[in-house]
Amino acid sequence: MTETIRIETDARGVATLSLARPDKHNALSQTMMEELTEAAGRLGADPAVRVVVLAADGASFCAGGDLGWMKAQMGADAETRRNGARLLAGMLSALNTLPKPLIGRVHGNAFGGGVGMMSVCDIAIAATDAKFGLTEVRLGLIPATIGPYVVARMGEDKARRVFFSARIFGADEAVTLNLAARAVSPGDLDAAIEAEVAPFLQAAPGAVAAAKAQCRALGPRIDMAAIEDSIERLVAVWEGDEAPEGIAAFFDKRKPNWQG
Repeated sequence: MTETIRIETDARGVATLSLARPDKHNALSQTMMEELTEAAGRLGADPAVRVVVLAADGASFCAGGDLGWMKAQMGADAETRRNGARLLAGMLSALNTLPKPLIGRVHGNAFGGGVGMMSVCDIAIAATDAKFGLTEVRLGLIPATIGPYVVARMGEDKARRVFFSARIFGADEAVTLNLAARAVSPGDLDAAIEAEVAPFLQAAPGAVAAAKAQCRALGPRIDMAAIEDSIERLVAVWEGDEAPEGIAAFFDKRKPNWQG
């Protein structure tokens, strides 16, 4: 029994993995990260599952990291912070290496970690009214553990447009940035997902898994060294002066000191 996600698999072997914290705009809590990591392993090992659709309940796809969880990291010791960062990094790696096609169904808002979740999908389809942003720097943080996947998806030149500005952008720009494969009207989102699912059901599942692994091997290397580097970068900003101020300002409903 899961608290923060839901998995439904149809007769064809299409599993829909839904983020299910709609009241929190599907922000990534510790429990959700643990459940997503476990789900990725379970779905990847299930021979009956042919395709996984990553979706979300409620108004948002994913609002990013749970700020309550982030606030708790401020009062933790360095090793606890490192373990927290490693949990997030491990979840992303588990989804990125899932040996099944992973198709993102993106609606509403996708901020911070939500953009990271899109970046580990093989294909992401966005609703035309969806909004996106790497908003971490507003809180004195950086898109650290999602960084390897975001930059691999966008390319460094395109990532530089949005990686450290916290600028909010729309679905058309998400397509231009290579974050989404295409944008469709909200009413056409399910049909667009089905159009992406259908070809995989005609392909040999073992060959699909092998081809996906080769594609990852030929692309930017996201190895343990890159993942550990991202963890250390996140721990470093958690231990600086700006992250505690940014998160405190959010909870106090005031501007952080760098905004005057």
